[in-house]
Amino acid sequence: MYKINSVLKKNKLYRNNGYFFGIIAAMLLLFSSCSTTRYVGDGDYLLNKVKIEVDNKEVDREELKTFLRQRANTRILGFFRFHLWLYNISSKKKEGGWLKRTGESPQIFNESLAVQSRDQLTQYLFNKGFYNAVVTYEANTFEAGRKINLRYNINTGEVFRIGNISYRIPFSPLDSLLIKEYEPVYLKRANRFDLDRLDYERDNLVNFFRNRGYYYFTKPMIFFEADTLDRGNVANLITGIELPGDNKQDSARIFRPYSINHYTWSVFGDASPLEGSMSLIPDTIRLPGNTFLYRGDMSYNLKLFTRLNRMEQSKLFEIGKTEETFTALNRLRQFRFINIYFQPVHPDSALLNCIIDMAQLPRQSVSFDIEGTNTSGNLGVAGNINYSHRNLLRGAETLQMKLKGAMERQQTIVSNESFDFNTREIGLESNLILPRLLGPATLFRSFGNVLPKSLFSAGFNYQRRPDYTRTISSVKFGYEWMTSENKRNILNLLDFNMVNLSRFNPDFLNSIYDLYIKSSFTDHLIMATNYSLIYNTQELRTRSSYYYLRFFTESAGNLLNLASNLIDTEKVFESDTTGLRPQEYYKFLNTRYAQYVKADIEIRRGLMIDRFNSVVGRIYVGVGLPYGNFDVLPFEKKYFTGGANGIRAWQVRSLGPGTYQAPPRSYPNQSGDIKIEGNLEYRFRLIRYLESALFIDAGNIWAINEKDNRPGAQFYFGSFYKQLALGTGTGFRFDFDYFIFRLDLGLKLRDPAQSENNGWIPGYRKLNGNDFNLSFAIGYPF
Repeated sequence: MYKINSVLKKNKLYRNNGYFFGIIAAMLLLFSSCSTTRYVGDGDYLLNKVKIEVDNKEVDREELKTFLRQRANTRILGFFRFHLWLYNISSKKKEGGWLKRTGESPQIFNESLAVQSRDQLTQYLFNKGFYNAVVTYEANTFEAGRKINLRYNINTGEVFRIGNISYRIPFSPLDSLLIKEYEPVYLKRANRFDLDRLDYERDNLVNFFRNRGYYYFTKPMIFFEADTLDRGNVANLITGIELPGDNKQDSARIFRPYSINHYTWSVFGDASPLEGSMSLIPDTIRLPGNTFLYRGDMSYNLKLFTRLNRMEQSKLFEIGKTEETFTALNRLRQFRFINIYFQPVHPDSALLNCIIDMAQLPRQSVSFDIEGTNTSGNLGVAGNINYSHRNLLRGAETLQMKLKGAMERQQTIVSNESFDFNTREIGLESNLILPRLLGPATLFRSFGNVLPKSLFSAGFNYQRRPDYTRTISSVKFGYEWMTSENKRNILNLLDFNMVNLSRFNPDFLNSIYDLYIKSSFTDHLIMATNYSLIYNTQELRTRSSYYYLRFFTESAGNLLNLASNLIDTEKVFESDTTGLRPQEYYKFLNTRYAQYVKADIEIRRGLMIDRFNSVVGRIYVGVGLPYGNFDVLPFEKKYFTGGANGIRAWQVRSLGPGTYQAPPRSYPNQSGDIKIEGNLEYRFRLIRYLESALFIDAGNIWAINEKDNRPGAQFYFGSFYKQLALGTGTGFRFDFDYFIFRLDLGLKLRDPAQSENNGWIPGYRKLNGNDFNLSFAIGYPF
């Protein structure tokens, strides 16, 4: 009987979900209805695939592909040549039609390009030390001789390695300096004989000498000679320096270490005096070792420039210090352009004069803008009035002020206003950025040679939501600094927020069945210290693979708690609504303050496959632990998931915690103290402004506090992985240059709150509307 019921259930499932297979079959029929060789002429071959076979794992296959002169048409989803399909469905009568411009013409196999590719692959392998490499190719036709597969076979042979290393330098002080102080990076015995790495070594050698005063030392002067006649696959190397010609004056200049004599700073609002008319004689201020040129009033404190100058007067010229000075000046965001160059005092002198040319940006500006907003998947519109002053106190201080008004559509069940702009916000924000560190000098030295910034901000927001009204007052003070081009640090010594809630909708409070969660919606104060480390290799407006890492940690309430204990502040006692134990706590500014520690980490990896395809993955883990004065995380510090930027098969805040399932028509505000989430998204471009994606999301949130009495909400190491939700889906992205509008349709695969079939949905029961979630958003999810 059991077997019969199972078969009947399975057949019913196929009938219920059969229309999905019908849609997929219809799409495949549509895409395959046009021949891929429609525009391939007689006697020509469509290049179907290009493959590289190499017998050595030490060789980078992806780098080899960059030397191919001809590739097959681009595929999306790994098999479908969408852009070729667009081209093929175009009319043969229209040469410049839209489909032809948008699509991709068929790649016709070209024998001469195949030969060029073979030769370039061979040359690449030679450059990498594989002097015995052999590259061949074979072309195989199929489908009645209309298509061709091209395969390159590479036998690298034995690699040559660096043997003995010697130097040939005609100037003994340079020879002595090189032997005593230079530490090679790639030029080491037994390393692979790689011409690209040797070229990097030349760059290192140039920087080595130019950081020791040799201003006129250049890369073309360095050469390598390799002797491969020794036994075995060994290349003995000679590193030499060759002078550019026989001019003795040039030789003396090249081998002379230079010191810096004087600095000339030109600070102008338009063009520098060297670019503009010399008829307008600039005003001059002279300080020891420095001359400042300007017109009208000097708007900057001169100490700003001498403080940012990393180059030392009367010391040897260093190219690294010059670059640090440029970076420090550029980070001020005060100048349209910055140019640093050097001139010898006179031809026979070993002294250089340094000229720093700068053109100022406007000091003050006012702008108005309208922007789309996306808060946890809720779309809205905001208008801002922005005021900026770039040099408030004559030290390149930047003042930014914003008056903001916003409306947002917040999804809520209890108010039945899900499609109205039912949230209103008005606020004032101000930020003051100082290009220096306010604090002990010893702390300043710990930041190294970067330009740290001191940040002050204050704000007030009034938010009227359908279910409650709140005001948020905030004050923040901290530092921001860069430790490398891609690494940014933010340390907020004080992050103060006071949240006051009022005008609760009774239906909203009644919809929150859990008293523990209700206790989060109370007036509270947060005085925290937090630190963020952001490492990001992604470059805007470029299509290249990247890494992104963000680590955040925060501690709140400890100083207030220490002060309360030291001055013996009277505690407030009240009954605990959960019935576990009475509550006793301190207040500051007549408001209960939160006490917790919190940390989270987010890692992203973007892989650009080609110009049409990319894969982006993300992992997020966060934990918050409340204790002491307020044993509940404030609601704005809790974790949630779902929605346009989380697990997209669920509405925002409707998933979890754990296996907990909220009562029907309850307020969608599921939050917790722990969050684990992983996302994988495959993106592929369709036509000019339209991109599509396939994604899969997994994760959940959990409670860590024993007072949370929601069934199944608690986190346990031995079973949390069994409570992971799983969703998949597809979406479209409309790229309008200034912003990206995103539409995602998610499907639930596994719901941990569903006890039947271990939570699995497709293949086990009929799909319904609750298994899908359509979300709108602005920008990519991650």
